[in-house]
Amino acid sequence: MGVYETLFRFADVTHKYMGDPGTHPWAQGFPLTTQVPGGPPLPDSIAITATDRMYPKADGQPALREAIADYYRHFHGANITADHVAVFAGGRPGLFAILLFLLEDWKVAVEETEYTPYFDVLQLLRRPHALIASNPDNRFRPTLADHPAGERVMLLKSNPCNPTGVTLAGAALAELVAHYSTPTRGAILDEAYEFFHQPEPVSALRHVRDLDATNLFICGAATKGLQAPGMRVGWVVAAKRHIEIFRNYSSLGMGGVSRASQLYVTALLERRRVAQARTAIGAFYGEQRRRYAGGLEQLGFELFTGDGGFYHWLRLPDGLTGDSFNERLMRHSAAILPGRLCDMARRGDRGPLGRMARFSFGPLTADSCASDLELMARCV
Repeated sequence: MGVYETLFRFADVTHKYMGDPGTHPWAQGFPLTTQVPGGPPLPDSIAITATDRMYPKADGQPALREAIADYYRHFHGANITADHVAVFAGGRPGLFAILLFLLEDWKVAVEETEYTPYFDVLQLLRRPHALIASNPDNRFRPTLADHPAGERVMLLKSNPCNPTGVTLAGAALAELVAHYSTPTRGAILDEAYEFFHQPEPVSALRHVRDLDATNLFICGAATKGLQAPGMRVGWVVAAKRHIEIFRNYSSLGMGGVSRASQLYVTALLERRRVAQARTAIGAFYGEQRRRYAGGLEQLGFELFTGDGGFYHWLRLPDGLTGDSFNERLMRHSAAILPGRLCDMARRGDRGPLGRMARFSFGPLTADSCASDLELMARCV
C-alpha cells in the first residue's frame, strides 16, 4: 500500500483529498505542474489527427522513442538508439515488467530504505531478495561493499533515492555500473528524480559503453522532471533483446500507451526545451531543499537528506513516530510519509525507520515555506 495507506488515513480523518485547496500534501511525491522560475512553459494543448486516434505501437511511438534516445545521447553521451527504448504507462509498469520477466533463479538486491512500491512488487511477484544496509548507522549511504556477493543478482535501486535523496554520481556510480554489467549480474536503476540532483542531473547511461552486452535497465519518466505526472508516460532503456520482450509483453498485457500522452511528452523532450528544464528544475528545487533544511533543523529534526529528489529524509524529535506525528498534522490537514513505509523489511515503528519520515516539498511553492514551518512547529 505504501503512500496510499497515508492518503486513505488522511481522507478518513480530514474528509479531504490530499492536494485539495487548503491541504498540505507533504506526504505526496509529485512536482509542481506549473512553470517553475526560469523554466519553460508547459504546453496547453496538442494537435490530434485521425492517425493519432489509432492504436499505439506496442513499444511506443517512434517519435517518442527517438526523442528519449536523443536525450540520453546528447546529455549523457549514451551509445543507444530508439531500438533500446520501450515506453510504458508510467514508471511503475516498466519496473513491474522487468521483475515479472526476471528468471526465477535470480535474486533481487535492494536497499532496506527505498521507494515504497518496491516492497509490494517484490511480495506480489514472490521475488527472493537480499537487503543492503541503508539505515541511520551508515546515514543511508551504503557503498558497494554492502552489496551481496555472488552471481545472478539483480539490483533494484532508485537514484536519486526516494525517499532519502542520496545520489550516486561520478566514480561511485561508474563503479556500481561496472559491478552490475557482468553477464551474471544486472541492475534496475530507477532515475525518476534525475533532474532534481545538484549540481547537475546524473544517469547511469553515462557510464555504459555497450548496453547490449549488459542486463542493465535504466528507467525514466515524464512524471517528475518534465512535470507531467498526469500523462502517465515512462520508459525503460535496455539491451535490444530485452526491449523485444517488452514489446511482446505490451501487445498482450498493456496494449501500448495513449498516443495523445506520447505526443505531449515528445514535445516536452525537444532538445532546447529539455535543456532549460534540467537547469531550472535543479535550481528551483535545490533552493527549496536548502530553504526547508534550515527551518526543519531549527525545529529539532535530524536530517539525513542527500542532494537529489524533492524530499527531506528526517528523524523526528522527542520519540515521535511517523504515525504519531501524522495524528497531530492531520488536525491541520497536513501529513508526512511515515518512515516505516519505506522499510523494505516492513519492521514497523520498532524498526530502524520507525522514527524516520519523508517530508515532500515537491508540490510546494517558494512562498509557502514560512507558513509550512510554522504549522509544523505547532505539531512537534
